[in-house]
Amino acid sequence: MSRWTFIINGRTREKLRAWLDRAPDGMILEFRESKRSLDQNAKLWPMLTDISLQLEWHGQHYPPEDWKDFLMHQLRGGRWMPAEDGGMVPVGFRTSELTKAEFSDLIEVVYAFGARTGIVWTEPDAPMDSLPAPAQLERQGEPA
Repeated sequence: MSRWTFIINGRTREKLRAWLDRAPDGMILEFRESKRSLDQNAKLWPMLTDISLQLEWHGQHYPPEDWKDFLMHQLRGGRWMPAEDGGMVPVGFRTSELTKAEFSDLIEVVYAFGARTGIVWTEPDAPMDSLPAPAQLERQGEPA
């Protein structure tokens, strides 16, 4: 048997009981919370884009991916490793590994950061051409 995943609900409980009764010794049963939802992920990226388009941070605009790393660090803290240029780089951030509850906490961190920095949230379904024109987005030291 390979790997099987079940979402526990009324229909799967009986099937799970039957599988458990037939499972050979040595099998591993793992219970974990669900990972983030597609709706949560779809909400996050427009928010990160709003921050990216509206906020100049220490003299620069940063792309949404950088803001994701920045805000994940605020949520979880994190590990750092030395960069070639002598600075430090945050590592180990994967929003795909967050549970739904943790992802909700991340959304709250994003909202709080937006409130502190004056971000005006756009509608998640707003067409891209209705968003404000971006300033030149740059990664630290390199053009977008």
